[in-house]
Amino acid sequence: MEMFQQVADISAYLAADEAVDHEHPQVRAVVRRLAVDHTDAYSYAEAAFEYVRDTVSHSMDADDPRVTWRASDVLEQGTGICYAKSHALVALLRARSIPAALCYQRLEVVHGLVAVKLPGGAGWVRQDPRGNGRGVDARFRADREQLAFRVRPAFNEMDYPVLYAAPHPVILSALRAARDRPHLDRTLPTALPATDTA
Repeated sequence: MEMFQQVADISAYLAADEAVDHEHPQVRAVVRRLAVDHTDAYSYAEAAFEYVRDTVSHSMDADDPRVTWRASDVLEQGTGICYAKSHALVALLRARSIPAALCYQRLEVVHGLVAVKLPGGAGWVRQDPRGNGRGVDARFRADREQLAFRVRPAFNEMDYPVLYAAPHPVILSALRAARDRPHLDRTLPTALPATDTA
C-alpha cells in the first residue's frame, strides 16, 4: 500500500486499551522473554511477529472453539483468529515503544493485519501474523509486504487504507458477542463501513 490514513499523533500507536493491553503481566512476560535475545527494534519486531504467527494457533485452522480478543488472553491461551492475533502483536510491539497500528483487508470476510513503523524505516509496512499453512507464506519484512493474502479487485476485495490506533468497533463487537468460534465464524464482518475506504 502506498498511502495510509493515519492519526496525526504517533503516540496513539503506542497506547494501551482494553484489547491491546500491553501493560498486562502476561504481555510483559512475553516481552521480557523476547527482548533477552532481541535487543534492537528490528530484531525484536521480527521475533514478536514470529512468536505470534507460529506459537499462537489460528483458531479456525486449529478448530479451537475458544474466542479471544484481549492481547493478554490471546498470549495466555495461545489461540485466536486474525483479529486477536493482530491485537497480540500490536501489544508486544507497543510494549517496546514500537509504533504499531491495526489495519484490515476485505476478502470473503474482513481480515486483520498489523502495520509497523520501525526507526529509520521507510514508513509503515503491513504484517500478517495469522499463521502460515498450505499456500500461505506470510513473513516479517521491513522493506516490503509479504502478507498471507493479496486482494483480488475483480472479486470485490480491497485493502482498507486506515491505520487504526484501536480495534475497529465492528471487529471488536463481533469478537465480544461471539459465544464460541463457530458462532463467530457465522457472524464475521464481511465489510467495514464505507467511510473506512476513503
